[in-house]
Amino acid sequence: MLEQLPVNVMKKAAKGITYISHPLRLRILEFLDVNGASSVSAITKGIDGEQVFVSQSLRKLREAGLVKTERRGIFIYYNIQEEYPASIFFCIRKLFGYMSNDFRYLADDYKAMLPKDYTSMVANQIKLFANYDKMRILEFLTINGESNVSEIIKGIDCEQLKVSQYLKRLRDDGFVTCRRDGRFIFYNITKGVHKTAIECIRKRYDSLKDKSEF
Repeated sequence: MLEQLPVNVMKKAAKGITYISHPLRLRILEFLDVNGASSVSAITKGIDGEQVFVSQSLRKLREAGLVKTERRGIFIYYNIQEEYPASIFFCIRKLFGYMSNDFRYLADDYKAMLPKDYTSMVANQIKLFANYDKMRILEFLTINGESNVSEIIKGIDCEQLKVSQYLKRLRDDGFVTCRRDGRFIFYNITKGVHKTAIECIRKRYDSLKDKSEF
């Protein structure tokens, strides 16, 4: 039986997800994932952005520990620091490949920038579940499948009112479905960016020999 990730790990993952739930920041990280270490000017040109906003976003990503810097002469180069944003892009590309029937994105070694409107859609979707408790619920449903409220409350150790409120929001946003069976309501996770993100975070954690590196 799979266990949920340690609290400190999921809190760190939720914080990182919150930082990338912004179209420009996600686009910057995607560019770095595809192109590797790059200067501000290269990033700005590559994503067709404005340098002042790109610089501000890079600063926030660096403060969050999601990107690192390296000086090369008079230039500063940025690259992805944490592995799990990169693994999320790996999964998001596959999801896009299935949705668009563009089979290039299904290859493990294929890296290319996704359409800008798709990246923006992904960022806005992430924003809706970028919350520790919501992600805990989604993780529980990913592991355990269809479950009722009582089972979820017990599984994530959270108060009933909060769980019920978050389940309603997750249902309204299309991240979970529900059905009534007698006096019980059962919830299940749907397919999409939210489930992909949870699976990638878990995959990243499971791949580490030293779990403290997450």
